[in-house]
Amino acid sequence: MKNFLRLLRYGIPYVLQMLPGVMLLAMVGVFDTFRVLLLQPIFDQVLRPDAPEGPIYLGLPKSPWHFDLRSLIPPAIHMHNAWHVVACALVLATLAKGICDYLGTYLVNYAGFGTITDLRNHLYEATLRRSSSFFHKHATGTILSTLINDVDRVQNAVSSVIGEFLQQFFTFVVGLVFVIRLGGHLSWALVLFIPVVITSARKIGREVRTRTRSGQDKLAEIQNILHETVTGNRIVKAFNTEVWEVIRFKTAARRLFRANLRSVRIQSISSPLMDTIGAIAIALFLLIGRNEILHGRMTMGLFGAFIILLFKLYDPVRKFAYFYNSFQQAMGASSSIFGFFDTEDDVREKPHAIHFKRFQHSVKFENVNFSYSTEEGEHQILHDINLEVKAGEVLAVVGPSGAGKSTLVNLIPRFYDASAGAITMDGVDLRAMTLGSLRKQVAQVTQETILFNDTVSGNIAYGQSVVKPDLVRKAAQAALAHDFIERLPQGYETVIGEKGFRMSGGERQRMAIARAILKDAPILILDEATSALDAESESLVQEALANLMHGRTAIVIAHRLSTIRKANRIVVLEDGRITAIGPHEELLNTSPTYQRLYSLQFIDRAETEVVTAPGVRTQE
Repeated sequence: MKNFLRLLRYGIPYVLQMLPGVMLLAMVGVFDTFRVLLLQPIFDQVLRPDAPEGPIYLGLPKSPWHFDLRSLIPPAIHMHNAWHVVACALVLATLAKGICDYLGTYLVNYAGFGTITDLRNHLYEATLRRSSSFFHKHATGTILSTLINDVDRVQNAVSSVIGEFLQQFFTFVVGLVFVIRLGGHLSWALVLFIPVVITSARKIGREVRTRTRSGQDKLAEIQNILHETVTGNRIVKAFNTEVWEVIRFKTAARRLFRANLRSVRIQSISSPLMDTIGAIAIALFLLIGRNEILHGRMTMGLFGAFIILLFKLYDPVRKFAYFYNSFQQAMGASSSIFGFFDTEDDVREKPHAIHFKRFQHSVKFENVNFSYSTEEGEHQILHDINLEVKAGEVLAVVGPSGAGKSTLVNLIPRFYDASAGAITMDGVDLRAMTLGSLRKQVAQVTQETILFNDTVSGNIAYGQSVVKPDLVRKAAQAALAHDFIERLPQGYETVIGEKGFRMSGGERQRMAIARAILKDAPILILDEATSALDAESESLVQEALANLMHGRTAIVIAHRLSTIRKANRIVVLEDGRITAIGPHEELLNTSPTYQRLYSLQFIDRAETEVVTAPGVRTQE
């Protein structure tokens, strides 16, 4: 019920469409029942040759339901024959029902689709604003399944089903009122069937809700496999694992198949069960009604209208099981949707956070620790980090794999928050700033270049609301990307494909550098920006990086000597601790860890330089 009320809140902006739609669908029920009531005068007066001329009564004699059908026909239309009156009333009622049905269904679906559109937009916005840890905890396929499949389930219930449900509901309510009124003491038998219908529907609905959630989870598993194999298709081909991946996919598809069958098995019980209950009820009324007619307590027309209305009630009751199942499916799907909304972010912006203008002096790490929780407990990555990065400085961070280098630099734009200690920028704690103003201070170029399926110009100007073409061109020139962009079929307006697959690794990196140049952030983070490039591409990228780093504070994670040697200081990180800080030459003499890293990773790039340091072999 809580999730249902939350869904209703998304429909508040569409009340002006929903309320008229509901009233029009209520009129559909009225006109539909009215057409059935016309059976009474048809059997009692129109089809009886011996019927006397006079008022054409509709309803029980001597009751509030007793009125002359002629009073519904406009006075200008003079019709004395009963057939003419009934035929005219039937046509007018059908036309009115059709108009109300069309307009009511349109307005209700307008409100339903609008509600789901707002829900989907809010979910997408909330997902994008989640902290980085959220995307580590949830697989991409699971996120996509919630954004697409779970929302689709809710949409089916809220937009597609709700219009038909309201129409059937009002038809049922109006029909039930007349069934009770026309049937008199016969109607007490309905009470016998109400508990059976409600109990059966609730039990089936609970099972449907559980099975739907299970099926959605299995579908998310398939989407995870699809995402992994499509994005990693080169690895699949390189390791010749197509058959293994197909088997893995088929196994997951079989689990989804079984989950869907279990759900269908539960849902398919509804219709036969309602059919059986309805058949028993109608058979009972036919038996009792025959005696009523024989004893003169009901006319043939009155009983005919009563039994047809009873049949009309049976159809909504049968469909209510389907509606209830759809509703339970939507509630099962909405639990995942609102679970995303309710996720507590590790990184949150404080109320009344300040808007930081522009970095000028230094970034300080003061006794910073960082850890994350696992099922086994807390896993600490960084220990007591104390570090100051001054404006205009180039600081390199080196260390063995898993030492915490990327984690350290990712704390600056607050992709994560420190578990203890503080990080300040110009003396202001990062947690006191708005996230938007903080991240404007930082540009990043990483080993994995992320480009979008957009034009070259759109990728370079990504994140900029309005950018002049000349500025995009200048950024590309500074990144040494202008020449290869000009050779593309449409130049800067060429669509580069998903993740820029139409470009080489070096070209993608220079595009990313151009994007960072255009952002013009005072702090630059380079995370293994050249480690995946060949020598020729690296040479061009290094020159582009030099243009990018000019006049900026740069924090560089790299394995290449050419980048490290240009740093003012080098931080050696080992097991999450800073073990040494200093320039290259000093660390070669004082830091065993740096000596080992240098000999393993940098010595082949030293070319003709002669290095003399303890523990390091001299090379010409």
